[in-house]
Amino acid sequence: MTAYAGTGFICSLHAPDAHSLRVAKWLKQQKQPLPFTGLHRLELRNALRLRVFRKEITPEQRELSIQAMLSDLATGVFCHADPPWTEVLLEAERLSAGHSEFLGTRSLDILHVASALVLGAGQFITFDSRQGSLATAAGLDCIVP
Repeated sequence: MTAYAGTGFICSLHAPDAHSLRVAKWLKQQKQPLPFTGLHRLELRNALRLRVFRKEITPEQRELSIQAMLSDLATGVFCHADPPWTEVLLEAERLSAGHSEFLGTRSLDILHVASALVLGAGQFITFDSRQGSLATAAGLDCIVP
């Protein structure tokens, strides 16, 4: 696995927004599946539930988005990844100590960058500028599709 995507990228694929077309186009060019962790699962599902709360989508649309994600896992667009969470948390603390005061990074963003590092990714895909700055500072090639 050479690339790791932040949840915002994945959410744009499964719940249409301003980035959705770029995400779909970028993914069509990829040869390897992107890792999908338990952190992605929680954050994606919660993001979809928040969209229902904000009346941006219906519960039915939320369910269709979840089914689309499950389909992408089944067909190899994404693959299940289970990084050793103790290592992820240690790396996240290191990243936080070294960068949060300067970059203003949120805990979930730090956890995703730490997960990418622990999984051995070389690239990090995100639309979030702070998350991207952290990924770059951590030595990852940040991609904004």
